[in-house]
Amino acid sequence: MTLVPPPVDLSIEGGTVVTAAGRARADVHIRDGRVVGVGPRRPDSASAVDTARIVDAAGLYVLPGMVDTHLHLMDPGPTEREDFPTGTAAAAARGVTTVVEHTHGHPIREAADLVTKRRHLDGRANVDYGLAAHVWPDRIDELGELWRAGVTYFKIFTCTTHGVPGLDPAILYRAFEAIAAFRGSCLVHCEDESLTAEAERRLRAAGRADNAVIIEWRSRPAELVAVQVAALLARLTGVRATIAHVSNPSVAAIVAAERSAGADLAAEACPQYFLLREHEVLEHGAFRKFTPPARARTAADEEEMWDLLRTGVLSHVATDHAPATREHKTEGDIWDVHFGLPGLDTTLPLLLDAAFRDKIALEDVVRVYAEAPARRYGLYPAKGHLGVGADADLVLVDPAPERVLTDGDVISKAGWTPYAGRSVRGAVVATYLRGELVAEHGVPRRELLGRFLPGPGGRA
Repeated sequence: MTLVPPPVDLSIEGGTVVTAAGRARADVHIRDGRVVGVGPRRPDSASAVDTARIVDAAGLYVLPGMVDTHLHLMDPGPTEREDFPTGTAAAAARGVTTVVEHTHGHPIREAADLVTKRRHLDGRANVDYGLAAHVWPDRIDELGELWRAGVTYFKIFTCTTHGVPGLDPAILYRAFEAIAAFRGSCLVHCEDESLTAEAERRLRAAGRADNAVIIEWRSRPAELVAVQVAALLARLTGVRATIAHVSNPSVAAIVAAERSAGADLAAEACPQYFLLREHEVLEHGAFRKFTPPARARTAADEEEMWDLLRTGVLSHVATDHAPATREHKTEGDIWDVHFGLPGLDTTLPLLLDAAFRDKIALEDVVRVYAEAPARRYGLYPAKGHLGVGADADLVLVDPAPERVLTDGDVISKAGWTPYAGRSVRGAVVATYLRGELVAEHGVPRRELLGRFLPGPGGRA
């Protein structure tokens, strides 16, 4: 008896499928929004599978949709800076099909906040999304309820930033213990409150408002001290923690040492710490105001960061997309203007460029910007890879084009990028979310097909 395969909705044929482990010419077959087959092309493949739609991917790379687990879309909140429809349109156009978002201006601190935000965001996303909560020092007893309600992780600050209170080591220890007890996950922004506060007092007393205050205020020692404390407490409590936006190799070394000693620690990387230099803030001021600031001073510093990404010391990549318009970046002096950079429009293009210039491999791009973050935050195996049963989130990449990044190409409400003028190789030519085309040739379709993804505690 000959078994006839059931029909599929979509076949991506003739492309080179890239996974974290390797690449091969293969067809990808999709039914009901999920991958139902991935395999090498056969001479009779067209007749072997009854397909409603066929996409010719010859000459293209087929990647899983990217998973960006650290971004801020200001929705609800100051949506003149960014909102979900616009930010997730930028994500879709650049090959990101899953995001995990948290908004400092309207933080989730209790289960009711999550319910309210989910209702607000219904029908406002171009890609699938999870939501993170903030840890407030006086609400640690409520974290378990939030986890069970479906947050993806808990964001923790060790210094007061964006109006979110910092946790001192004693409170941080309590928070880690609480999160570890229900096997949750957290993302920790590490800058030591006492060092940043003292630097601010000293600089303001001296009447300083020049651009260099960013480097001196949000200093290397402040980051290193906080990372050392957080990494040690993570090991002592057994919590699953990620150090946010690791800015330089010295921070990565602390994470690696505590990881070797048994800590469940990940190290999040962001493009700004590979491609922007410390001195740029002196010229560009608020347009390089983010924290921790850029630390690279030389090409050798940048190469060391790429090496740490290749070897897995840096676990995964996220944007820390925190947009502000040009108007927001020029309102007030260097102390008052908003922190943050836009990143959703540029992160995958920059990583693809790094791959096509042999700084990393395409397999590394899939590993660090799709599979590893999906695994870290409990989104795998539905997200982050192209195995049978996974959501059919795919990105088709043409390696041939070369273009210059410009402010005019930015979809984010920010309207600018710190990488304007940089030449990049390769282009995202199509993005599919659960088998549906959501962007083509850099243009999002804006059909708002994104769905909320409950975190692991909400799926138990």
